[in-house]
Amino acid sequence: MLRTLAIAGRHMAARSRVHALRRMSSGPPKSAMSFPCIDRLESRQRDLLAGPEPTYDKVVTGYSTYTHHAPFVCDHMGVLHGFDIAYESWGTLNADKSNAILVHTGLSASSHAHSHEKNMNPGWWEKFIGPGRALDTDKFFVICTNVLGGCYGSTGPASVDPQTGERFATTFPLLTVNDIVRAQFHLLDHLGIQKLHASVGASMGGMQSLCAAALHPERVGRLVSISACARSHPYSIALRFAQRQALMSDPNFNRGFYYDSVQPHVGMKLARAIATVTYRSGPEWELRFGRRRRAPELPPALCPDFLIETYLDHQSERFCLQYDANSLLYVSKAMDMFDVSRSVTERLARQRESVVLNEPVAPVCLNEHEQMDAGEASSVETDEEILEDLVSGVRNVLQPALVLGVQSDILFPVKQQREIADILRKAGNERVTYYELDAMYGHDTFLIDVVNVGAAIKGHLENEHLIK
Repeated sequence: MLRTLAIAGRHMAARSRVHALRRMSSGPPKSAMSFPCIDRLESRQRDLLAGPEPTYDKVVTGYSTYTHHAPFVCDHMGVLHGFDIAYESWGTLNADKSNAILVHTGLSASSHAHSHEKNMNPGWWEKFIGPGRALDTDKFFVICTNVLGGCYGSTGPASVDPQTGERFATTFPLLTVNDIVRAQFHLLDHLGIQKLHASVGASMGGMQSLCAAALHPERVGRLVSISACARSHPYSIALRFAQRQALMSDPNFNRGFYYDSVQPHVGMKLARAIATVTYRSGPEWELRFGRRRRAPELPPALCPDFLIETYLDHQSERFCLQYDANSLLYVSKAMDMFDVSRSVTERLARQRESVVLNEPVAPVCLNEHEQMDAGEASSVETDEEILEDLVSGVRNVLQPALVLGVQSDILFPVKQQREIADILRKAGNERVTYYELDAMYGHDTFLIDVVNVGAAIKGHLENEHLIK
């Protein structure tokens, strides 16, 4: 008994020492970590609940509008009963209308590529367009549109469906890059431009530029494709898929029917952060930010802490209410499905031609359509057959072509630029110029490197020896 009591006493004494040590080491009462980044999101949520909703067509002003009144059958068999295309222009169209250049935009850009008297704000390609510049407005009439499916004046998911009086939202038909280009050529018809001096674009704009030359070879005098592809590759598809998943996971997304409620601003912010990582390069960020922190004297934080984090946070914050979420979904999906192969172009044409107007076509959601495509047996299996199909798709693209790639581009690597140049040459085009730029700005080089990108474009557009 005495031994048992002694052991129990020793255990109690040990527990007392442990509790004393815990009290000594715990210090003052603990407080929860602060999350100012989440506080800002919650504050914006409250502001959006109070209204008003964003008006994307007010983000860009001063554009002209072409209205197409006839039904427009899309490649995936949806029908628009007319559409609007917002466009801006610079320079003067000559008497025979032979000096027009069509500039194609990337995913989220507006028609405002350059400032003008109706909108003096700098455009997204401000330093490339103007007197004496790469696209010389003393010589050329330069046109830029907001793509079909966008939200800056052109018809898109945020537009009102004339048949219902309600916003399209996700009843809007799925689009392809081919659809976007065909809509642009309706605008050219309206302007009386039968043949472009050149079709020019970067990123998704490069896809459109190549597509324009393939669909309408007799109407495109020269081709410029920068940091694009002949067909979307798995890596870029995966990155855009991640963006769409982040966006659609926002509880405010509501399957695309959010226009009378709170916008899916958190999902948009996350999607833009992912996209921004793909637009630039590691070497640039090493030099620009390194491992520097915003406030190194403070303890680490889970909200933006490193300078690279604050940059991503700022860029995505700016974007999240400046562009329509549904437009991001639809236009990015069009990028994923882009493939200039002959078999794909012909299949899309057959689908379009099979539509009987005035008969209802059930909307197809994005996931359903992906599953349908995944279940189709492909007739193209080997690398050789894929290449042959691509070459057949550009067999009529014989005009002078400039293809530019950037070695630090991870979204559209130079391998894909070489593929464009290769298939054009294999198709019989003897006037293909290919350049690789050793710039550190990644995919966004086409927006930044005015000297090298601008000089290549200017030389291609103005070289008279390219025309046989």
